Amino acid sequence: MKNDSLKAQYRINEQIRAKEVRIVGDDVESQVYPIAQALKMAEEKELDLVEISPNAAPPVCRIIDYSKFLYQLKKRQKEQKAKQVKVNVKEIRFGPQTDDHDYNFKLKHAKSFLEEGDKVKAYVFFKGRSILFKEQGEVLLLRFANNLEDYAKVEQMPALEGKRMTIFLSPKKKEVKKPAPGAPKEPKGEKEAEPKEE
Repeated sequence: MKNDSLKAQYRINEQIRAKEVRIVGDDVESQVYPIAQALKMAEEKELDLVEISPNAAPPVCRIIDYSKFLYQLKKRQKEQKAKQVKVNVKEIRFGPQTDDHDYNFKLKHAKSFLEEGDKVKAYVFFKGRSILFKEQGEVLLLRFANNLEDYAKVEQMPALEGKRMTIFLSPKKKEVKKPAPGAPKEPKGEKEAEPKEE
């Protein structure tokens, strides 16, 4: 399916309606050719004439193997998608008087979410008169953030919206543990300060 939508974006060979086109490419001098000549050039090389910029005047084409062209496009799109990592937000709900057992259970879950690169939205839900315990809720969320400081940074401090007090945590970037080859283990500067014995 995706391939079809890519195909629909580009006209090739006889589908190109312009009278003349500009041909660009690695082994072609960039210049304008009548469409008949451009098609003939592609045919001689046993390749396709692919319109890559239909809105240019005249349209810009490349002489390339069309399936290879689509493959490169797909590859580029895949790489771009990989860069746009989808971040999930996992919700963790507390009551204003959550006991330690429940708290630790939720803390463990939050750690695994953060390790997988997900954000965590933790909130305390106040039912009825429990809104009187909102300070308790804030203390709970700050304790939660503090317990996760090795895994997360606070994106938004506890904020009360209606009956919920919410805190946002996002995963800390993992530091690459590989030291550069030949890099000193101690911080630079300290060693040089020591007098050298000769």
